[in-house]
Order: sequence, then C-alpha cells, then structure tokens
Amino acid sequence: MASAFSHAIVAWAIGKAVPMRELTTPTLAVGMACSILPDLDVVGFHFGIQYGDLWGHRGLSHSILFAVVLSGVLVTLGYRKRTAAAKLVLFTYFFLSTASHGLLDACTNGGLGVAFFSPFDPTRYFFPMRPVLVSPLGVGEFFTGYGWQVLLSEVLWLWLPAGCFVLVCRQLDRISAADV
Repeated sequence: MASAFSHAIVAWAIGKAVPMRELTTPTLAVGMACSILPDLDVVGFHFGIQYGDLWGHRGLSHSILFAVVLSGVLVTLGYRKRTAAAKLVLFTYFFLSTASHGLLDACTNGGLGVAFFSPFDPTRYFFPMRPVLVSPLGVGEFFTGYGWQVLLSEVLWLWLPAGCFVLVCRQLDRISAADV
C-alpha cells in the first residue's frame, strides 16, 4: 500500500486542482480522510480475516463500489442542504479521493493486488508499472531505513506528480479564464 501521507496528498491535489467553492478546507479534510479510510481493513488481521478474503486488506474497502457507497453516504448525510450541482461536485470529489486509494495501491511493488470490482469479482489487480515501494503497516516502521526509502519513493512517484497536476490544472484554469 502507499502510505497514509501519500493517499492524503493525492486527495488534496484532486481537490485543489480545480478551484470550486464547494471544496472548502473542511471538505478537503473529509476527502483526505476518504482517501485513507480503505486501509482500516487491516484491523481484520486481528480478527483472523485473511489478506485475500473479501474483507481482507485491499479487498472490498478498496473497490469502486466502496468508493461509490461511501461518497453517496457522505453527501446524503453531511451535505443534504446543498444544491444538486454542489452535491454532484462533492460526490465526485469524495469518489475520486476514495477510489484513488486503490489506484495508488495498484502502483506498489507488494501485496496481493487490489480487488477493484469486489464483491462482484474477487480478482486482484496491479498496474503493469509498479514504481512505488510498498508501505510498512506499522507507524514505527516508518522510522527505519526502509521507511525512509518508501517515503522517498512516494515523493518521487506520487507527491511531485500530484503537485505538478495541481499547478498545470490551475494554469489551464487561468488561461481559460483569460480567454473569456
């Protein structure tokens, strides 16, 4: 898996790429939490759930369906007084933030892959190019030589591209606004 830091940074970049007034700082924080939430499935290890099970790590909680359901619940419960257009923006942001988790994990060099289509299809997938070092599960393990290598890998392959994505999108937004 990618680290919680990288999941949050990618969700932040998604939210900051296109300026929308619905994406306030608290809303960006919710999106960043959505991007980390799928990894709560590691708690299952303590209850005997196996890695490759439906509820195992990178299983159902990393699926597209999970991202849809979580986003729908958040918008329905937390943003019900918003306009339909605002709800669509918020749903899209929460969905992309949550779904980005599985996409990042499919770029790592460890684990069993990601069950994108769970529960309908248990097949687990990786992307052909997997340049990101798999993150340690424990927080303390980040303060080891390998932990620092993981963070360096994520800075190179995730943080820098996320920052460039925001800058390019913002520049394109400025150019299109100037053309009007």
